[in-house]
Amino acid sequence: MTRTARVVNKFSALDERAWSLLDHQDNPFLSYAFLNALETAACVQPETGWQPHHLCLFEEEQLVACAPSYLKSHSHGEFVFDWSWADAYHRHGRAYYPKLLTAVPYSPVPGPRLLVQRGHKESEALQAELIDLALTECDSLQLSSWHCNFTPELTLNIDQSKILLPRNDWQFHWFNQGFSSFADFLSCLRSKKRKNIRRDRRMVEQAGIRFERKSGDQLSPVDLDFIMDCYQATFLDHGNHPALNRSFFEQLAVQLKQGLLTVMALKGNEPLAMSLYLVGGGRLYGRYWGCMKQFPGLHFETAYHQGIEFCIDHGLDVFEPGAQGEHKISRGFTPVRTYSYHHVRDEAFRTAIARYLEQEQGWMEDYRHQLAARTPFRMDDGSE
Repeated sequence: MTRTARVVNKFSALDERAWSLLDHQDNPFLSYAFLNALETAACVQPETGWQPHHLCLFEEEQLVACAPSYLKSHSHGEFVFDWSWADAYHRHGRAYYPKLLTAVPYSPVPGPRLLVQRGHKESEALQAELIDLALTECDSLQLSSWHCNFTPELTLNIDQSKILLPRNDWQFHWFNQGFSSFADFLSCLRSKKRKNIRRDRRMVEQAGIRFERKSGDQLSPVDLDFIMDCYQATFLDHGNHPALNRSFFEQLAVQLKQGLLTVMALKGNEPLAMSLYLVGGGRLYGRYWGCMKQFPGLHFETAYHQGIEFCIDHGLDVFEPGAQGEHKISRGFTPVRTYSYHHVRDEAFRTAIARYLEQEQGWMEDYRHQLAARTPFRMDDGSE
């Protein structure tokens, strides 16, 4: 069967049914609704530094593999930081941008990036061809580099392994050990950590704050306005540009329905704060948090404790609250390794970056050992 490679510059040009046949492991960030909404809401477009450049393989016009990809004119919204690489290029009079990125925009969520049709008898070959297509695009467009972020470990052939640089980092995920209740979960923690969480929850309760959960199909226009206000407030408070807009959130609510969850914190009938989550593949993904009024313990309760409780109530296996944040460890989150792969066309720069990544890997392992010493969980024998 004839197989052809093609770059698609508009996600909506891909057939939605064909996309549904790709193995994205029910990851909501790889759903047609999520990736398409980013473009139709104009959050992802050349003017924002994200030019769609999706790498696709077709068999007689049937989509059989795709790597959602973008030509980037900056490194914002990626969460795998290469600012120092760009700076080194610029200091040597070289152009680092544009570069090619395979990732989900604005979303530091691990998941498959080289998507192939479920059950395809040549799935590994298709993934290898997607990698080769990315490298070919780098050469033909004279791009500095290709980056594949938050992917599972890739199976590489000999040639690919020589020129793709692996990079690791850590995130903090919560794992459901079959807990019957939030109290059951707390019983697994050391007494000090248990008391701290109970104290935070008690402060929120004593402030008269209650919580409401709403799925996407339950959100009113007023709810969406509040979500947008909270989202913008959080980004502006940290001096960052809010890249998403109300149209994007509205599209997600309409299309994902039960796959979108918001937790609203209210005092009386006044909304104070919200956390927005996505649900899929047995996992809860925490994405955005924001508040209009600050209260002690409100952030931890809305962004973390409510998410843990939702996972227990609905039998979800994992809660991924987002990138970074080692403070999550004391709340019962565990370090999990993340992977990215990088191709740097210039051999001299690739050699220098490879040396740096080798050093960085040692630092990451040291960091992991430091984190292990801070586990909030009791020992197997129940001791503190």
